[in-house]
Amino acid sequence: MRSILLLLLLGACAVAPPLAAPLPYPPAARERIVRIALGEWAEWGGVVVEAGTPGNSTGAESDPANFPRVLAYWRAVPKDEGAVERNRTLYAQAIGGAGGQGLWQEPYWSAAFISFVLGAAGVDRREFLPSAAHSDYVDALIRDALAFPASAPFLPRGPFEAAPRPGDLLCADRGPVPITDWRQRAVDAGRFRPMHCDIVVRAGPGVVEVVGGNVRDSVTMTRFPTDAAGYLLPRPAGEPAWFALFQNRLGRLPPWSPLS
Repeated sequence: MRSILLLLLLGACAVAPPLAAPLPYPPAARERIVRIALGEWAEWGGVVVEAGTPGNSTGAESDPANFPRVLAYWRAVPKDEGAVERNRTLYAQAIGGAGGQGLWQEPYWSAAFISFVLGAAGVDRREFLPSAAHSDYVDALIRDALAFPASAPFLPRGPFEAAPRPGDLLCADRGPVPITDWRQRAVDAGRFRPMHCDIVVRAGPGVVEVVGGNVRDSVTMTRFPTDAAGYLLPRPAGEPAWFALFQNRLGRLPPWSPLS
């Protein structure tokens, strides 16, 4: 196992060498992540969906009243892929009566949402790399965990290796040939993969509730079934495949708490 981790680390470092060791954070940072995610969800109308159930778009992202919400998410990432300029124009058309069809429909803003929540909670860019692509911050979290296993703020686990807890990140691969374990991503040389991550806000026996952005064109809570011990159950064939549960260790590392 040690040799495998060493090979993963060498491969990860070849893509982007880690900086100085990450800093520990107090429990308040983890609590703020959950509180902010729930607050954003409530402001979007508190939409709840059961995993695997069909449903249409809420249409919420195209409502001009929600323009500043998505704008704030895009402003949280260093490169917005032209999203702000494109959608400012659409917003001006919408409020001017000229239509403005497709407001915030391109590019996808789910990774920007995650970046906004982590940044608003006070997690610095050294500990969480904000990006318009989930794969960018996923790769950065994996590199930190391999290089600094004792102090990395997020620890990658297989999706069925641990029970989710509030503040964790649950990530799925949306590609046609999905990966099913974070170790596969670690040797993927940083190549782009379509992904989606959600923030765990509540967890327990029978169900885990997560909040994510750009889910049915809103900030939405999704409920996934778990077993009696709180472990995720496999998703039905054809749905995005989970490949990682990033355990949130903010406030759970020395000097704030014994290593756990």
